[in-house]
This record gives sequence, structure tokens and C-alpha cells, in this order.
Amino acid sequence: MQKIDLTGKRAFIAGIGDDQGYGWAIAKALAEAGAEILIGTWTPIVKIFTTSWKNGKFDESRKLKNGKLLEYAKLYSLDANFDYPQDVPQEIKENKRYQDTPGYTISEVVAHVEKDFGKIDILVHSLANAPEVKKSLLETSRSGYLAALSSSSYSFVSLLKHFGPILNGGSAALSLTYIASERVIPGYGGGMSSAKAALESDTRTLAWEAGRKWGTRVNAISAGPLRSRAAKAIGFIDKMIEYFKANAPLTRELEAEDVAEAALFLLSPMACAVTGTVLYVDNGMHAMGLAVDSPTLTSEEKSSETALHSS
Repeated sequence: MQKIDLTGKRAFIAGIGDDQGYGWAIAKALAEAGAEILIGTWTPIVKIFTTSWKNGKFDESRKLKNGKLLEYAKLYSLDANFDYPQDVPQEIKENKRYQDTPGYTISEVVAHVEKDFGKIDILVHSLANAPEVKKSLLETSRSGYLAALSSSSYSFVSLLKHFGPILNGGSAALSLTYIASERVIPGYGGGMSSAKAALESDTRTLAWEAGRKWGTRVNAISAGPLRSRAAKAIGFIDKMIEYFKANAPLTRELEAEDVAEAALFLLSPMACAVTGTVLYVDNGMHAMGLAVDSPTLTSEEKSSETALHSS
């Protein structure tokens, strides 16, 4: 099998805040392939992340397949809700956690990256946030809805817009989405389903615009549920994982590495003709139109399904 070699490539991954989640796994996969890693971490948790890193809290998770530890060339404080310094509200500017890490807006971070490294080759958007995610859509306020879209979808547009001029030829950008963009997932509220739908639509438009402007490929991965710290905040991630295992064509729990390997392919030259695509990495759950563990199914139908599985 041909090995993916990203030696000499530089990747910026926005949204890593701990050693869980898809962003962390993608960083490891890219590093194992030889890429240099730059990290953008949400400003309020930069100190927590860097302290945990220095104290060895992540050492076990940092282990790569070659025995080395994941390293990053530099970490940038990033609040992707803001494009320019003048966009930041006064109360945010005066927040102690923000005062300790200046230059956190998207335009400032990109300027710092250009000054520090010149150009990059890979951009990964692993950002999602909705302050009212536990509310139904009907209960979501206008500000909560717009906040979800700002953090979870427009942030990708802005990152690509600002990084575009310093992307090398043959570059690739990737975001992470979820099937709630096209199917109803009760409990996944606060405008997050809308934000994921916008993200997928933007992926196609950005593929056209960034492809023609910078030769950049733009894709998204629709990943199944993962027991990450961020997902746990929604409140029913364990039930979602069990539901996927019970009803997906592949009856296994999705691992972060499954998504990371798919991301590695999409971000590598091996996918040089793939752009504007949403790739499902969810054990096939997106193909299902019936919950086979539903109590409404008759015992006869269940017996038929069991026979099919064992044949």
C-alpha cells in the first residue's frame, strides 16, 4: 500500500483544546505522516491546555505509532468568533483570560502564522460551539442561534478567507460536520443542526471559490458520535453511541482514529482530485432509514434481520 508522506508540509488545526476529540486525532495522523503541526486553541483555555501539556497529562495520548510523541511547532490563542480586533466587545477585552493572550482574532492569528512560518499547506477546522445547544430549536434565542452559526460555520469561512493568501499550491482545507445537518437528532439543539447544514453548503461553495482562487481543495467529514469532552456537554452522547452501534451497518464503536485516517487521505496529495465533498465516516449510519432496534418491529422482522446477519 502506498504510504502517505507529508514531510515538509505544515498544518494549522483550529479547535484543539485537550487530548480528546477529532482535532487531536487528526493532528496525530498528520504528524505521523511527517507534517509540522500548528495549533489554534480557544483563548479561555489556552493556559489550561499548555499547563496540562507541560505537566505530562497528555503524554500517553501523544504517543505516535513510531514511538515518538506528538509535538507542535507553535500554539496560537484563537477565538474564531472574531475576525478583527475591533470586533471584540469591551467586556471580552477586559476579561483576564483574554488580556493574558493578545492577538487572538482570526486576522491577527493568521498574521502571526505568516510572520512565524510564511505559508501553510493544510487547514483543519475542528470548531463547534452553541451556547444554547441543550435547548430545542423552537426555544433557541436569536442570539443563541447566530452564536452557533458564528462559532461553528462562519468561522471556517473566515479562517479560509484569511489563510488563503498564505496557502501553498496544492493545499487542502477540511471541516468536521455531523448528520444532524440533514436528519433530525432530537436534543442536538441551539442552532447546531443549522450550523452544520450551513457548513456543508459552504464546503461546496468554498471548494469552487478557493479552488479557483488559490488551487485549494475544500472537503468535510460527517463523523459519527464520539465520547469527547465537548460531546459530553450535550448530555446524551452515550445513548447516541449505543444507538449508532445498534443500528449502523457496522456494529462497532467509532474511534477518533477512524476519522483521522479519512482526514489524512483527504488532506494528502492522494486526494488531489477530491473537493467539495462531504465524506461520511460513521460506520454507515447515514445510509439507514430504519432503526432496527425499534420496539415497534415485530419479532418476526427481528428474526429475519438476525438470520440475515448470521448468513
